[in-house]
Amino acid sequence: MVSSVSASHLCISTITNCSIPSSSSSSSSSWKVSTTSRITWQKRGYCRAMVQVQTGAPAAYAKEMERLSAKESLLLAFKDAGGFEGLVSGKTTEYQRIDVNERITGLERLNPTPRPTTSPFLEGRWNFEWFGPGSPGLLAARVIFENFPSSLANLSKLDVFIKDGNAKITANTTFLNSIESSIILSTKLSVEGPLRLKEEYVEGILVSPTVLEDRVPDQLKGALGQAVNALQQLPAPLRDAIANGLKVPLTGSFQRLFMISYLDEEILIIRNTSGIPEVLTRLDSLPSSPGETSLEYES
Repeated sequence: MVSSVSASHLCISTITNCSIPSSSSSSSSSWKVSTTSRITWQKRGYCRAMVQVQTGAPAAYAKEMERLSAKESLLLAFKDAGGFEGLVSGKTTEYQRIDVNERITGLERLNPTPRPTTSPFLEGRWNFEWFGPGSPGLLAARVIFENFPSSLANLSKLDVFIKDGNAKITANTTFLNSIESSIILSTKLSVEGPLRLKEEYVEGILVSPTVLEDRVPDQLKGALGQAVNALQQLPAPLRDAIANGLKVPLTGSFQRLFMISYLDEEILIIRNTSGIPEVLTRLDSLPSSPGETSLEYES
């Protein structure tokens, strides 16, 4: 630990520059530097000093250990709350929600990235781990779970890919445990500050379903075969459109503002205008030599 002494008087350089009241005994006006690097006076003088203790590497190491511990604690809280399935199915309890939110807040205060909107860490593929009421992800999940039993339809995964100021949100769904489909939302991201982003929805795509024939229930194989034959009878342009996915233009229909409250190489936390947090974990590895992203803003 290195200690440095600074003051508003010239006494920071030498003792002799301090003005000490006269006294018959010079020893009674002496000064001391204690073992704790604090300057004290046995008798009042005119030299005022302030000690600044520079903790250096040990404090930085301790803070980093605190951050890593907070990350691990948050991930364990997700698991205890039932994970992604427990969240989207509404099985997460109020106690589990407040516990997760408490750990989110604890990690946010240790954010190591001061300008996350232009950080190279932002780009890549992220998996949604947590989102609260009012989040677009939770609303989409609830539509499925409230209208279909889990044995019929299930939202298995929700992720987003961010690159060059654009984002693609993919919701993977499974029907009857044998038909897989995806809904893809394309959005444009605009940087409005070191923490704030604007997201504008551009297009929605309903991807043509994929049938896992080995999982199709026996009682449905006949109906599924008839549906496949009917699809083959459609006119070629319509058949190709269905095969390539049904596209829905969304430009100008929806946008939102959010801020990035935490970002490192593994975890991304954002909050919308209502303060509701969304937590994502990285799915892919970072580039070998990441540079600044193309997102820019003017202050």
